[in-house]
Amino acid sequence: MDDNSLLAGLAPHFQELRRRLLVALIALVVCVLASFVFADRIINFLVEPIGGLQKLQSIEVTENISVFMKVALLSGFILALPIIAYEIVAFIVPGLEPREKRWLFISLPFIVILFVAGVAFTYFVMLKAAIPFLVNFLGVQTVPRLSNYVGFVTNLMFWIGLSFESPLVVLLLAKLKLVNARMLLKGWRVAIIVSAVLAAIITPTTDPVNMGLLMVPLMGLYLISIFLAYLVR
Repeated sequence: MDDNSLLAGLAPHFQELRRRLLVALIALVVCVLASFVFADRIINFLVEPIGGLQKLQSIEVTENISVFMKVALLSGFILALPIIAYEIVAFIVPGLEPREKRWLFISLPFIVILFVAGVAFTYFVMLKAAIPFLVNFLGVQTVPRLSNYVGFVTNLMFWIGLSFESPLVVLLLAKLKLVNARMLLKGWRVAIIVSAVLAAIITPTTDPVNMGLLMVPLMGLYLISIFLAYLVR
């Protein structure tokens, strides 16, 4: 097959990719514009663990508006994420086998569910324990900057939400026959060490209480991963 024939065969795929990327981009722009309407409500929701906006301060002149823009952009991306994910999956699916398609569509809802579960755990459990400890440490009054606090909270939510995806990663490895339930069960000591290291990296404090709050669900996710690997094999 010469180069011209190869390019002619790939041309429809490039056109399909361009069309789907365009749809994803339009969805992102629309969702970002729509998120400007309720970005202030999201900010008020994020600052509730510390006691509201009155517990924060801004130093730079443009700090408030930059935080507003950051939250609006992030909210718009999250809103558009299902559409973006669908366009990516729709482009990949035609090249997959029927069994692979079935597993892909089954896993899609769980990707969202696990990430949302991680974000909810961060907001309702981790932050309620970590924020009072941080701002009252040594008895010194702390008034965090708005930009610092929002960045800290959103980063924490993202990384913990991402760590909650570990069962799906293990499921994929089990499907590829790289791991199995017996192997995971024998490696429980290593899992405890890895969970402790991840908890120390992700958590904003170094006290054992907050690390334990994250280690417990991480180990629970590990047990779920063992069960999923058992089902797959």
